[in-house]
Amino acid sequence: MTRIAYILKMYPRFSETFILNEILELERQGVEVRIYSLHKPDDGRFHASLARVQAPVIYVPQYPLMEMGRIIAAHRALFRADRGRYLRTLAFALSRGHYYALKRFLQAGVIAEDLQRRPVDACHAHFATGATRVAMFVSRLTGLPYSFTAHAKDIYHRDIHLDTLRSKIRSARFVVTVSEFNRAYLQTLMAAWPGTPGDVRRLYNGIDLTLFCPDPAVPREPGLILSVGRLVEKKGFDDLIRACALLARWGLPFRCEIIGKGPLQEDLNRLIAELGLEGRVQLVGAKPQEDVLQAYRRAEVFALPCVIAPDGNRDGLPTVLLEAMATGLPVVSTDVTGVPEIVDDEVNGLIVPPGDPIRLAQALARLLADPALRQQLALAARRKVEQEFDVRKNVSILRRWFAESAVAAPAEAQPAATWTDMGEALPTP
Repeated sequence: MTRIAYILKMYPRFSETFILNEILELERQGVEVRIYSLHKPDDGRFHASLARVQAPVIYVPQYPLMEMGRIIAAHRALFRADRGRYLRTLAFALSRGHYYALKRFLQAGVIAEDLQRRPVDACHAHFATGATRVAMFVSRLTGLPYSFTAHAKDIYHRDIHLDTLRSKIRSARFVVTVSEFNRAYLQTLMAAWPGTPGDVRRLYNGIDLTLFCPDPAVPREPGLILSVGRLVEKKGFDDLIRACALLARWGLPFRCEIIGKGPLQEDLNRLIAELGLEGRVQLVGAKPQEDVLQAYRRAEVFALPCVIAPDGNRDGLPTVLLEAMATGLPVVSTDVTGVPEIVDDEVNGLIVPPGDPIRLAQALARLLADPALRQQLALAARRKVEQEFDVRKNVSILRRWFAESAVAAPAEAQPAATWTDMGEALPTP
């Protein structure tokens, strides 16, 4: 049985259903997972499927200076176990000369000491920022191989230190990313840096097709437009609201529900009021997965008008698009990052330019007025998800990669670190 330590910034996190789905499917396929979380959850809301996760969760000190007893005990044990390895890793951390590098080293020590007592075969992190930095330190402290999954903000945000990202890619056993667009970007990034290019692999997020499926017993609500996501700029919800204002001006019967919460809630509510859409567009807050599933089944059209935010943040491969398509919803989205790898325009959905409420409104109006087109696109969308985004097929590939990584050469054989290796992208306390 393969045993994998998952290192995550926060677990569970309400918006990160793709990680939850991945862990559940790994366990179903016989992988033993142990979760190390750098933060305790702060959402206060949990999906019902979380109860099916068997993996134990170990919470690493979020603020190491506040749990020094635990930190000192772990690091003392590591020092006694292999003084040379420990001192080399400590020197590696100190060479960068800033607090965040030392913080990640201290957190990694707690994980590494636990792994000495309860071994696993490899480590995997999600997002190429703090969790991956900790995984790198764990690898150096233990000799375990590590890998990570890169998504979007963690590689495109303007504050990302590119040499640091390159060093993480180079020292990882392999890197997973969620779209071909991302893979090409990362390969181009590595090609501009001397040395080995790293092993970057594309693996789409998958969804549970036995859960996300149409339900003929649930009637569609005529004119209901649905969208789901955090209320942040990259989702393009302001464009959706402006498109709804055009639909109202054109006299079309519709209602729009946006599921999610986030920092733009007040701004979006203000825009709804300014455009006189209080009775037509609703921000209904965050919902657990089972309620979102029922919303997919009730709606007639799904819209996710993704944009690239000024800071470079964008969606990598929106899971909600996959869920909507799997449940028989015709979708409208934009040609941002990995979206065109999900939605083939005029085949299984409609694609409009980002930041264009007029074109978005025209696409929505077209779908609302044409039941035959909705049916045609919805059937093709389900077929596309079955072919490319089945969680069972995709996680079986990841499971094989983990097994191969576990029997590969030890981490000590990796290239020596450079001065830039210890930069920390998007540092957070």
